[in-house]
Amino acid sequence: MIETPYLLFLGDAPDQLAAKVAQGIKDWRPEFAKGQLRLDGCRADMGLPDMTLAEAKAAGVRTLVIGVANRGGVISQSWKKVLVQALEEGFDLASGLHNLLRDEEDLAAVARATGRRLHDVRVPAVKYPIANGIRRTGKRCLAIGTDCSVGKMYTALCMEREMRERGMKASFRATGQTGILITGDGVPLDAVIADFMAGSIEWLTPDNDPDHWDLIEGQGSLFHISYSGVTLALIHGGQPDALILCHEPTRPHMRGLPDYRLPTLEAVRDTGLAMAKVANPACVVVGVSVNTQALSEEDAQIYLAEVEDRLGLPATDPYRFGAGKLVDALENL
Repeated sequence: MIETPYLLFLGDAPDQLAAKVAQGIKDWRPEFAKGQLRLDGCRADMGLPDMTLAEAKAAGVRTLVIGVANRGGVISQSWKKVLVQALEEGFDLASGLHNLLRDEEDLAAVARATGRRLHDVRVPAVKYPIANGIRRTGKRCLAIGTDCSVGKMYTALCMEREMRERGMKASFRATGQTGILITGDGVPLDAVIADFMAGSIEWLTPDNDPDHWDLIEGQGSLFHISYSGVTLALIHGGQPDALILCHEPTRPHMRGLPDYRLPTLEAVRDTGLAMAKVANPACVVVGVSVNTQALSEEDAQIYLAEVEDRLGLPATDPYRFGAGKLVDALENL
């Protein structure tokens, strides 16, 4: 287990979205997030106290968590001085990057010498099966998006919270590093060997009570050239009964792909549903989740109303306005 509380390391993140791991922990496990540590040039800010390592130690912090999710998932050389110093001063390190802490010889050597632990949460800990497509009991809902980092994890977490408040049976199923750091369990899907990705999601969402909902954290986008494979594995392995469409309306292009525009919600609806019906012919699209953080409240409400009118589906920003509409849609299935 990763020891808490955390100091969230933002490094030299170029924008707020690049620190989405830290943002997720701060928003969903605020009791774990004691402070943040930023390097020169960092443009992300969690609104937490800026702490030195010494201040974090005095505050009881046990683990320095790398809160950055950069393209390619690499450990920057510019971070090394702080990471080494953290180990020397008695902190464990935790990371969800593809570039593993344990594979960095300097960090591994210091960890051995100091008796500290390196936690790489993006390492599959289970020998996952190949998907078999057998229908499972229970119900499943999957968030799919127009792009990466548009709020698929937040949508599932908001829905789980609302459903539990209503006394419904629901479980958030983490499929990425941030979700795993928030909940302590899940499948690091983009680190699973391709042949076993869909099978890992079958494993993650096993047979359950007929009225139990698994809320599966979405990843990537069917329309994102870099990450479409993980989305399809979630769709086929998850066998969802319901799909939630996720979108961020102010984004000019796909994350990291300036030559690719975002698809329309209609395109995501039609393509996602066609793929979902391969594994579950009864699957339906039930709602739209819109990340409106870049819009004023008035503009957000106008946009949501336009989406509802255009698609004939309930639309909300579940983090800003609540997930009630989306949960109502599941209850009505």
